[in-house]
Amino acid sequence: MTRPVSIDFIFDFGSPNAYLSGKVLPAIAARTGATINLIPCLLGGIFKATNNASPMVAFGGVTGKLAYEGLETRRFVARHGLSAFRANPHFPVNTLLIMRGLVAARRAGVGDTYVDVVQAAMWEAGEKMDDPEVVARVLTAGGLDAAALIAATQEPEVKAELVANTEAAVARGAFGIPTFFVGDEMFFGKDRLGQVEDEAALQAARR
Repeated sequence: MTRPVSIDFIFDFGSPNAYLSGKVLPAIAARTGATINLIPCLLGGIFKATNNASPMVAFGGVTGKLAYEGLETRRFVARHGLSAFRANPHFPVNTLLIMRGLVAARRAGVGDTYVDVVQAAMWEAGEKMDDPEVVARVLTAGGLDAAALIAATQEPEVKAELVANTEAAVARGAFGIPTFFVGDEMFFGKDRLGQVEDEAALQAARR
């Protein structure tokens, strides 16, 4: 049996565009027969390793640039019917705790639920997800064992996995999030999702 095409999704909860992309990717996977391989990475670590910066910093002095980015986000939200999306009032949020939590949750077999719960808290409910007390409350409300997951964020293996993922993403060429790899082909940003789908379909047809 032919193995399905994998779309590697370089991911951090701190990116609103990662949230938006994550809502669209399942339909792309369904249309192309691809699988989505979400890879937890630290966006701050990627920025540091590549001398990159957030759009707010990189383009803050460019007249009209951030306003246009906001327009493109509104268009994307409208096109895909993502009406639950809200800008987080605490942005930017330090995601170290919740990203380690994602690694821990996946090791515990509850990664998908964790992603859904934390994404909703970050980009729908506007929670301050770098506050451990808020994180604990959100995870508990989502039916997760908050105490166990937060404790696991301090395990050396969990910390090391997140660091290794981040370093590997940079080694592959990632300089920001969301980044996607379809085989060896890299695509950056939610506005490249059409190209991601085309490449996944092309690679699937070759198998």
